[in-house]
Amino acid sequence: MTTRPARAGRSRLRTITFGAAATALVATFITGLALRSADAAETPISQGKPATASSSENGGTTAAAAVDGNAGTRWSSAFSDPQWLQVDLGSSATITKVVLSWEAAYAKDFTIQTSADGAAWTTINTTVNGTGGTQTLTVSGSGRYVKLNTTKRATQYGVSLWEFQVFGTGGSTTPPSSGAGWVTMDQNKWQAQVAAFNALPTHPAPADAVRVSEFNAACTYSHSFKDDPIVFPGLPGASHMHSFLGNRSTNANTTTDTLLNNSASSCSPAGDLSAYWIPTLYENGVAVEPSGVTVYYGSRLPDPSATMPFPQGFRMISGDAKLQVATPAGSPNQFWCAGAGGEIGRSTDGNWPRCAQTAYLNYQLVFPDCWDGVHLDSPDHKSHVGGAVNGKCQGQFPVAIPNISFVIAYPTHGSAAGFTLASGMASSIHGDSFLAWDNTAMGQRVKDCVRQKAKCNTAGNF
Repeated sequence: MTTRPARAGRSRLRTITFGAAATALVATFITGLALRSADAAETPISQGKPATASSSENGGTTAAAAVDGNAGTRWSSAFSDPQWLQVDLGSSATITKVVLSWEAAYAKDFTIQTSADGAAWTTINTTVNGTGGTQTLTVSGSGRYVKLNTTKRATQYGVSLWEFQVFGTGGSTTPPSSGAGWVTMDQNKWQAQVAAFNALPTHPAPADAVRVSEFNAACTYSHSFKDDPIVFPGLPGASHMHSFLGNRSTNANTTTDTLLNNSASSCSPAGDLSAYWIPTLYENGVAVEPSGVTVYYGSRLPDPSATMPFPQGFRMISGDAKLQVATPAGSPNQFWCAGAGGEIGRSTDGNWPRCAQTAYLNYQLVFPDCWDGVHLDSPDHKSHVGGAVNGKCQGQFPVAIPNISFVIAYPTHGSAAGFTLASGMASSIHGDSFLAWDNTAMGQRVKDCVRQKAKCNTAGNF
């Protein structure tokens, strides 16, 4: 079976003509000037705050990109109406202005709403037949949460914002980082791990090394349970069915210690005792387990030389089990056909590819690059990690961590009937990582492979 290279699933799916690309570059430049001018006078109270959205086109266009203060990153949605983008200001604020810096794929009709609790909403602006570009809206309202609701797209694509800026007074200066769901790291253990990591030698990469920051764990299917030790710890059967990879002891009661104390794993190398899991895939009601999953550890940063290993017991989730939207051909977060012949059609509902008999169903799931340096987990299992700003891990997420990517291969070609996931539609695909590596095994790979931009194999060799 032929599998797609690790990074192939990350490219933008729609084709952009030269003229559109040039227009986007000009728009980016103009938007950047406008944002820098605004920032010189006033910093948005929304900048760097937790943001969520109804959907994201792909792993590089998440909600956080619209509030990071970077005019070169953006949030973009799935290709459907309606959509929403919401920012949590941390505490109540008086809101006087909202600036929307649209990409070419803008919304014609939308509203701006505020809320004190994220449940009851008040509309403070209604726009009909908007023209995109940079829209400055003078508003009057208050609340902790501010939401953009879009109801009519200007193009066949989703809606896309370079920046969603909320101005006013109030809000918290730092995002919430304590209370239920936040797991604070033991700093003494972390400092000991860092000291041991710093003491490791760097083995110089050979001259002919492939200059890609990467090492991997090669995994096969282990077992299935309706368990999720990250989302529903200590509650057997509380989740939908998951297909587990890696540590064979993983269940609802899994902890860092149970992983480290159970060496049986369906992944290589032996130093990786982590647990990974994804929702089970079904074809005509029968489970289809992965024929193989490569868990890549790499870096998308221009300079990966400051990347740190993961602390023991680090947890995070990529994707959204609650996202239930159609995924027709060309939409974001696509399953694809790897191998000769590729995709030969779509399922009857249009949401799944049908593969040639020489090709097989695949998916790539990508996790964030940066970490807050304090927490092993957060209430939504995402708020302790985030994306880079201007190519660097800084601000709320100052610590560069290896960029994890699951490349999942299924031994099936598909049919007109398509598939279902235990979590629902194709759009609900997600993955969990509960990390428990031998510290030296991971640390040496981060030094040799990630920091040096050198492609390593499963054994950690060049």
